[in-house]
Amino acid sequence: MITSNLTGGAALGPSAAKAQPVPQRASSRFMRRIRLIAWNALPPLTFVAIVAIWSLSVKAFQIPAYLLPAPGAVFSRLVSDAPMLWSNALVTLTEIVLGFALTIVSAIPLGLLIALSPLARQVLYPPIMLLQLVPKIAVAPLFLVWLGFGMESKVLLTVLMTFFPLLIASISGFQILDQRLLHLTRSMGASTWQTFRYLRVPAALPVIFSGVKTSATIAATAAIVAEFVGANQGLGYVLLRGTSTMDIELTFAVLVVLTIIGIVINYVVELSEWLMTPWQRTGED
Repeated sequence: MITSNLTGGAALGPSAAKAQPVPQRASSRFMRRIRLIAWNALPPLTFVAIVAIWSLSVKAFQIPAYLLPAPGAVFSRLVSDAPMLWSNALVTLTEIVLGFALTIVSAIPLGLLIALSPLARQVLYPPIMLLQLVPKIAVAPLFLVWLGFGMESKVLLTVLMTFFPLLIASISGFQILDQRLLHLTRSMGASTWQTFRYLRVPAALPVIFSGVKTSATIAATAAIVAEFVGANQGLGYVLLRGTSTMDIELTFAVLVVLTIIGIVINYVVELSEWLMTPWQRTGED
């Protein structure tokens, strides 16, 4: 009897062991997806909570509209002034994109040159550092004198304000590679291009993208500041017009549009990093 029970248990054991993990794995995968959805839902839920607190605070404390308008009033202004806000947002977005693109195509190659060439570091880095120490806001009026009130002065100020953080990140990224790996790949017959393509660039990209994120945040601020100094179009110009006439609802509407632009730019940079650094993707099914 005991033998038959043991034999039966041994016979049933493998089938039970094979049958049980299937629902367990499915349940575990389902719970991971639920947690991932909940995690990704936190940012929009936080935004909804901020708007709700804002609305309740205006009603509870009876804050005047000329100090802090209700979210509903700001949304109504976004709808009613949508054509005007859209046209000026395109101007500001163009300044941001052009200035940031020029920063990327100039700062990253220069960072590579300075990182790999001691001569370039001695010759180029000191004047760049000196330029960084000059207050950009103080130089902005000179750009208006030299380039006028057009887009060129805004783009140039955007480049100046975003260039240095990306340059520093690029230099650090291209210098982060362990020299022992370089010696190892060279001893194995790898060419200079292969070492650069498969070792130095992948090692540098995460650090470079940290600088890209910082510069992308500064780019929007730089474009607005440039429009503050002198402009006849753009969101910075509309923002100044709203504050000068005490049109607080318009001011908040511009701030909402600028926030949306910042979010879009941030997601574009995040997507670019996700696509260009596949080895850093973790926790994905």
